[in-house]
Formats: sequence, structure tokens, C-alpha cells
Amino acid sequence: MPPTLASLVHHSALKLSVLAGADRLDTPVRWAHVSELIDPVPYMNGGELLLTTALTLDAENPEEVRPYVRRLARAGVAGLGFGRGVNYDEVPAALVAAAEAESLPLLEVPRRTPFLAITKAVSAAIAAEQYRAVTAGFAAQRELTRQALGEGPEGLIGALAAQLNGWAAVYDASGAVVAAAPEWAARRAARLTPDVRRLRDRPAPASAVVAAAEDRVELHSLGAARHPRAALAVGTEGTLGTAERYSVHAAISLLTLTMERSRAFRAAEQRIGAAVLGMLLAGESGHARAAAGDLYGALLDAPFRLVIVAATSPTSRPHATSPATAAETGSALAEGVTTPEPAADPCAVMVELVETAAARAGEPVLVVRESDRLVLLAVDQGAVADACATYAAEADRARDAGATPAPAPDSALVIGLSAPSGPVAAATAYKQAEQALSVARRRGRTLVEHEDVAAGSVLPLLADDAVRAFADGLLRALHDHDATGRGNLVASLRAWLAHHGQWDAAAAELGVHRHTLRYRMRRVEEILGRSLDDPDVRMELWLALKATTTPGGPA
Repeated sequence: MPPTLASLVHHSALKLSVLAGADRLDTPVRWAHVSELIDPVPYMNGGELLLTTALTLDAENPEEVRPYVRRLARAGVAGLGFGRGVNYDEVPAALVAAAEAESLPLLEVPRRTPFLAITKAVSAAIAAEQYRAVTAGFAAQRELTRQALGEGPEGLIGALAAQLNGWAAVYDASGAVVAAAPEWAARRAARLTPDVRRLRDRPAPASAVVAAAEDRVELHSLGAARHPRAALAVGTEGTLGTAERYSVHAAISLLTLTMERSRAFRAAEQRIGAAVLGMLLAGESGHARAAAGDLYGALLDAPFRLVIVAATSPTSRPHATSPATAAETGSALAEGVTTPEPAADPCAVMVELVETAAARAGEPVLVVRESDRLVLLAVDQGAVADACATYAAEADRARDAGATPAPAPDSALVIGLSAPSGPVAAATAYKQAEQALSVARRRGRTLVEHEDVAAGSVLPLLADDAVRAFADGLLRALHDHDATGRGNLVASLRAWLAHHGQWDAAAAELGVHRHTLRYRMRRVEEILGRSLDDPDVRMELWLALKATTTPGGPA
């Protein structure tokens, strides 16, 4: 605490006396300033002990003294010290009355006490307080460092909360509470998730003060990247003092250092993961298991899902379509990939999502960046698969409701999941995930599992420009014939194929004689130069007819 009026009054060498405002002697004194001006307020910052001898002030005139004292009180002056024995032998009663009226502390300074002595006393007290704050701050830093090295972030924030006599919490990039101290603070910290997410969108380093019902909360970004990867929250009853501020800044530095060190470890893990994936896709499951070690060994010992996550509007790049190509991709990834910032990269957001889910569940996950998409190995029916499903459900629900999904449409993701697999069948699982991803794009869905690829109908796959162009070309001659009014060959062909070549049933549907229908089918064969006895021809014609009647195609 800085010096107060009370500490100056109790200073034995100053011999100060209190004439007014005795109930406000606990007011902090930021500085001692001497001024004989009628209006010194323009030169004050607030919190000063103003010293004067009333050289230019008629201190016995109430009409002049009252506005003088009022200006000082409104300017936030801590108190007024009046030097007795220079211009006035006694402190004028009008000045005492004005100070009492404004509740402004008024101190009598005896003749033998120079103003310089008071200024020195205030300066010495401020310097001593600053030294105590710095000393306490260094001690706090040592304790925080010891906790960080011994107990990690949890021990660090526990020590920080104790030093602040409040609470502290650390959040991950998604805004979820990673650790909190004391334990009761976890629920209170969770209420600040929206504020943490807003802080995440600001360039680092960023901080904010949040108005909370219970206490005063400060949020600080963590990490050395341009966009924060985590955040620290501290809650206290009041504004932080100098020593407490040192502790907070030390905690920010230590947590950032811990995170950057963790990022280096994660980068090494990702390189190992890329190498393991490359071996699996190349059919070298034995070598992959040996390279996985304790890091990914548990993942290979149980059924896993291979997941491919890609942007809905990918950049032009070759997608792996065979185990060999996939293996080459995995090998290239082992050399290292630069990951863009999460705020500009939906795949990085997904990385944070799945890694957070895996960490909370205590399960392994292998994440490999492949240009504009991700390849994941995740435990079957585990937390990562659930996180992907939750993301997809929310995105599909927002899209169906006409709202903007998160992430935004220009950076949304599609996800393909393989069937449960193992190390020996990893290349097959990769193909399955690729196929599921392709179907997800075609169906306009966020996530498709390989088990769902065969579900539904093949007909929606005909809604493709290339298929429609083929259908139009195949049937054009028939449409041209019908346009001349010489018979409805297209409708007749559709009815005949729909009834599996049964003449009577097809003719009845068309309302014509079966001999008429036979004549029309011969005309179809003549015009197309194809035999309707050929099952391949019948199949192509039927798909062409369906393609030209699917939504988006000609009727």
C-alpha cells in the first residue's frame, strides 16, 4: 500500500496535526506537491497532498476559501497541508470550516517542519512500497516457477490463486476450462467461455477486464502466436496491486513458455505420427507399430477409425486414391507441415477440437495434416469420433435452419469415416474414408460413415453434369424424333423399360395396342443403332432416362 495521510500524521519527525477530515486519514497519498496558486487543479493528477502557505489566497475570506477547497476536493486531492507561521500565525477558521464542509482532510504543518521534509517522507514511503512490491513480486515469480517445474500448469495457477487471494483458471483455444484453482472456481470460470472466445479473436497479446457479479476478473491471452491459443483468467475482490500484477505477468510468461515448449513436443509427435501413418498405408504395419511406441501404440492395439476431414471448397490438389499414393503422402508429411493460424484455417480449428476431446477422455489420437485436409486415426467409438459427429450435427442443423454454420460456409468442413479397422487393413480404411468423404460432398452432408455409403439410392449420384451430358447425347435423337410429332418414343421407351419389357403391361400404361408399342421399340433401335435385347443397352437407357428426370435435370 502507498503511504496514507494517517502514516504521515503518525510520522514523529513531521509533527502534523489534523484539523479537518479525521475520518478520511486512510486516503492513499500518491505524491506531495507545493503550490501557492489560487487554482492549482490544472497541474494536479489526483491523490496528492497539496502543501500551501496561502501566499496568494485570502484564507480568512469564506467567499474565496470555499470555492478553492471545493475545487481541490473535486479534483481528487488526498488532503491539504497548511503551513502555519509563514503568512498566517494560525490556520484560518474559514479554511477549517470549508475543509470540514467538503470532507477534505486538512493538516496543520508547524513552522519548524519544512515542506521539503514532507515531500521527502512521501517519496521515501513510495519508494519503500515499490521495493516491497518488487521484492514480493520476485518471490512470487520464484514460487510460480517452482510450481510450474514441479506440478505443471495446475500447480502454477494454484500458487497464483493463493498469492492473489482469489482464483485463477486456464482455458484452451476452444474456451473450455483446462484447470482452475481453487476447485470451486471451475464453475465460475466456465461462465466466462464466451468472453474467452471473443478474446481469442483479437491479435495477441490481448487482455480484457470482465465485469462479474462476484468479483473483478481479468482475462489474458497466452501463447506466442499471432492468435491466442489459450487464456488465463484471474478473479479478485478489487484491483490488483503492484505485487499482484508482477505475479500475474510472471504466470503469463511461464504459461506461455510451457505452451511453446508443448508446441515443440507436439510438432515432434506430429512428425512421428505422419511417419506411422505412412508406414501403415504402405502395408508396413510391423514397422509402424515399432515406430508408434508408447505414443501411438495403444491406438494400434484396438480397432480404430481412419477419418479424413477436408474443406467444402478445397484448393486444387491431387487427392490420394490408392494406398501407394496415400503412403507417399504420409511420407511427405513426415518432413513437416506448417499449420496456419486457427482463426483463418478451419482444419486447425478441427485439430484443436479433436485434440481437446482426446485429452479430456485420456485416449490417443493421431493427427496428420495433408495440405488442405486432415487424416486422423481415432479410437473406434471414442471421444474423437463423438466430437466429429457433434460438429457435423451442429453444422447440418445450422445449415438446414438457414443459419450460418460455424465455421462459416466458405471454410466449412466435410468428414469421411472408415469402418472400424486395424493396422493391417489401414490402406483399405483410407480408401473407405476417401469414398465416404466423396459421398459427403455429393450428398451435401457434413459427415458420412463408410457404412452409410451404400445406404439410400444410387440415383442422387446421377445429378452430375457429366452424367446429364451423356444422357442428353444418348437420348437426343429420340427427343428430336418426338419433336416432329411422329410418336412419343421417349415415353414409350420409359414405360417399356419400367415394365421389364412386358408388352401388354407397358402398352396398357401408354393406352396403345401392343403392336403399336412393338413398332415404336423397333424405331428406337433403328434410330439409336442399338439392340434392346442387350442388357447393357437397356441399363444405359434407363439411367439416361432417370438422369434427365432427377432434380436439376430436364424433365
